[in-house]
Amino acid sequence: MADSITEGTLKSWAKLVGEQVEQDEEVASIETDKVDIPVNSPVGGVIRELLAKEEDTVVVGQDLFKIEEGATTEGGAAPSAPKPVEPTPSEPIAAPKKSEPATPTPVAPAAQPAAAPKEAPVKESKPAASASPVLFGTAERSERRVKMNRMRLRISERLKQSQNTAASLTTFNEIDMSNLIDLRKTYKDDVLKTHGVKLGYMGAFVKASTHALQTVPEVNASIDGDHLVYYDYCDVSVAVATPKGLVTPVLRNTERMSIVDVEQEIANLGKKARDNKITVEDMAGGTFTISNGGVFGSLYGTPIINMPQAAILGMHAIKERPVVVNGKIEIRPMMYVALSYDHRIIDGREAVTFLVKLKEAIEDPRRLLLSV
Repeated sequence: MADSITEGTLKSWAKLVGEQVEQDEEVASIETDKVDIPVNSPVGGVIRELLAKEEDTVVVGQDLFKIEEGATTEGGAAPSAPKPVEPTPSEPIAAPKKSEPATPTPVAPAAQPAAAPKEAPVKESKPAASASPVLFGTAERSERRVKMNRMRLRISERLKQSQNTAASLTTFNEIDMSNLIDLRKTYKDDVLKTHGVKLGYMGAFVKASTHALQTVPEVNASIDGDHLVYYDYCDVSVAVATPKGLVTPVLRNTERMSIVDVEQEIANLGKKARDNKITVEDMAGGTFTISNGGVFGSLYGTPIINMPQAAILGMHAIKERPVVVNGKIEIRPMMYVALSYDHRIIDGREAVTFLVKLKEAIEDPRRLLLSV
């Protein structure tokens, strides 16, 4: 195993007791946090005893089986006492050498003190006029204490739990919003007239995120004990600011919804949240979260994962910036996006792939109609 691996899970036995194996033939497979490692027999013979069960945790150097060297299943070889297979000793790690004491630098003899100069006579100065006294507790420096409401206490608890639990990491990308802005300008009046809802950007981002979640299922997952739970459905939590704090109502089964359906549901849940009529059922569950700090002018940020979810997408403000398009510098409306993810579930490749899929869908919304 690699130096960084100290233990693994014995996933399967390729050979059982009484079966013959050849030298260097695979006997078992160990699953580690990086790769699956085959365990090969150091000699040819017959397996006499298995010293671990499947799904057991095994450590480096542990004996896994006993083999009768040279034996065959027909018993043609001379019998020998079963003996455990000793693991090949790895090279000992060299202990760090004790640092040699530094050669003391000779200290130059202190110079003889020079004669102290005569003190100049100190002129007696008149006291300056006293400044206006600073009054504490006045209106200019007042303070007030407000008891935290239950929602804020719960938010604080959950955010701190997320920081303490998740192996949180954030990756970034930027999106050219030109095509989505043109789409919105072209059809927003028709959507409002036909469906009675304003066409914003969140509907497209929810649908693009849903498409990316289905492409990269690791992002649409969570940890339950020692199991990973992958969700075949997409329940997207949308962060909504309320006077009492941030709430995350859930859009259920977004894989079955259109962009307009998403906008309608966001409008309904947002109104309930602002009117303080949001229920526990509205916020229960969720497999992925989107937070739009751009509505407040945020240019860049790293959102905190909404546990037990595996990731959260942060949207930011749209700003015109110079970008290179087909070898020419153009001014385009750009948005930075951030994906904070739990590295216990999601590797960097999956996180980056998710943002790339999201970027492709937003920059060319036709992909959402074709599911490509």
